[in-house]
Amino acid sequence: MTPSLSERASTGVAGLDEVLLGGLVPTRSYMVRGQAGSGKTILGFHFLQQGVDEGETALFINLEEDLRDLKSNAAALGFDADAIEFLDLSPGADAFVEDESYEVFAPSEVEREPLTDRIVEGVTTVDPDRVVVDPLTQLRFLLSDDYQFRKQVVGFMRFLKDRGATVLFTVQNTDSLPTDDLEFITDGTIRLNAGAYGKTVSVPKFRGSATQSGDHAYRITDAGMSVFPALQPGTRDEELAFEQVSSGIPEIDELLHGGIERGTVTIVSGPTGVGKTTLSTQFMKEAAGRGERSVIYLFEENRETFLARSRAVNIPVDEMLAKGTLQVTEVEALERSPQEFARMVRDEVEEEEADIVMIDGISGYRLTLRGEREQMLQQMHALGRYLKNAGVTGVFVDETRNVTGEFHATMENISYLADNIVFLRHLEVDGELRKAIGVLKKRTSDFERTIREFKITEHGISVGEPMSGLRGILSGTPEVVERDADGAASPDDADE
Repeated sequence: MTPSLSERASTGVAGLDEVLLGGLVPTRSYMVRGQAGSGKTILGFHFLQQGVDEGETALFINLEEDLRDLKSNAAALGFDADAIEFLDLSPGADAFVEDESYEVFAPSEVEREPLTDRIVEGVTTVDPDRVVVDPLTQLRFLLSDDYQFRKQVVGFMRFLKDRGATVLFTVQNTDSLPTDDLEFITDGTIRLNAGAYGKTVSVPKFRGSATQSGDHAYRITDAGMSVFPALQPGTRDEELAFEQVSSGIPEIDELLHGGIERGTVTIVSGPTGVGKTTLSTQFMKEAAGRGERSVIYLFEENRETFLARSRAVNIPVDEMLAKGTLQVTEVEALERSPQEFARMVRDEVEEEEADIVMIDGISGYRLTLRGEREQMLQQMHALGRYLKNAGVTGVFVDETRNVTGEFHATMENISYLADNIVFLRHLEVDGELRKAIGVLKKRTSDFERTIREFKITEHGISVGEPMSGLRGILSGTPEVVERDADGAASPDDADE
């Protein structure tokens, strides 16, 4: 029978508890595995501090690091080292200074028994509810072979379990001393990986319960460890009533047959300087008038530039910010993982009740991944699905490469993720640079298939009538269509 969440032992790291669906199962042993510097000891302190906060007795069995350094580092991260019991079994300076040799017995035979006695005595005296052993692999050097090591570890874990303790033990995996054999001994494994593309944590084994699968990001700061679970899109609890979100500009709403639908994802694409961000923000200006809350994440532009540009085109961003109908957050892509960014979005949706979320832009968001393009598509898909299931309208801004010339709907080939695609285009007409707007895709209804002229002035966005007098608009260099007195295209044009 799986223990309920209320019966779980919290790790002291909220995000990790979420991955574990509530925390650790009490009176069991768990292995924390990772390379040097990945944060194994810090996780151990979080676990023990949580026990102290809940009125439990916490014991740290130290087999390697100097005790004074250990306590000092713990205190620097905000842990109450004085409230934690320590059993210091680390080598002292005398291990180097004193000239001890064993001519008859191997060191393992001489040192193992006193060490075991000290562990039994220390645990019996403290009678802990939570125990951290750091690192357990240090015991391997005191035993004659791998069989004896595994046997002693099994006995050690059983001894602690029989005393009602929940145990975390750390191991450091190396090529010369692998720790795969310990996977069979423990009730669960938490793997920390400090890789080239950031730090991740996974839980490949967890007896007695399911966990959130996959790699989850984590960060170590002056306050300790924070875990950011991979986004789980979930399911929509109830069907949304069909409701259209107006842009506030009649001509754009005509192109979209009324607007975009609530709870859908819209991609606004186009080359640099064409007005993608301004168009997207226009939907939020209209939403603010309805008292709805919008959030904009800027990946490619700083906040002050965005605000200044919005003011210049008659979007009242200052008023929206003051009323709380708009939140603008500048995101430094290379400093955040996609999981950490997803947590930011979740907090805005679930805690601040955001109605519209805008990501400006997709290529900047991709930098958070610092990995394979396929990963980006998976993360974008999960984010879009999450917003839709939460009933939140998503607007993703995508910059295409060509100012004119060959037409691309999106640059990152993510058009399949979108319910709606609105594109903007630069045009060169008679030596003059102009702009056009059109709709390429709309899943929930029909849409107008004409292309209209698009302008941004100090008074805001202006959209004209369909540009029926031009052909080849998507090429960026359209040609004027010659028409007869009745308005029909000339024969040469009709043939084409």
